[in-house]
Amino acid sequence: MEQLHTNTVTRVDRSHVGTPVAATDAIVTTEKRLGLGVLVADCTPVLLSDISAGVIAAAHAGRLGARNGIIRNTVTTMCELGASPSNIQVLLGPAASGLNYEVPEAMANDVEKHLPGAKTRTKKGTWGVDVRKGLVRQLMGMGITNIEADPRCTIEDSDFFSYRREGTTGRQAGVIWLEA
Repeated sequence: MEQLHTNTVTRVDRSHVGTPVAATDAIVTTEKRLGLGVLVADCTPVLLSDISAGVIAAAHAGRLGARNGIIRNTVTTMCELGASPSNIQVLLGPAASGLNYEVPEAMANDVEKHLPGAKTRTKKGTWGVDVRKGLVRQLMGMGITNIEADPRCTIEDSDFFSYRREGTTGRQAGVIWLEA
């Protein structure tokens, strides 16, 4: 994906193999053995599946995309393809934690308005955003309860790449596919 912190979701199939999907932050497919990937450094990688419906998705949920509904839009697209919230499984990968993701108070308030549960205080006592916490609340509000959220913080844990910690950095990848 050409991840631009949008709320755009693209349905993909084998015709997309070998080329990045332009200007999108989530991809959804029903194709067997078509790997979907998401790259992150502090944003939340989100992998979703409804195995019984044969629908999967990979999403890039940074602060702005999460605020603007990238995960809500991803679930909606999955449901249009036959998925059911009660059958969707979600994995939220390592990302910037609310304990370390400092933002100005106005930004924290804005994110909270659109992604309730995300506003927090950092361990320094400053305002922060916990995207994963807000996403878990949003997913549960959509009827999705099979959620695993990796608690590790990319800013704090040097085993992960972190744009906030390093400035210029590599990326972690989340990958999902349907077996035949």
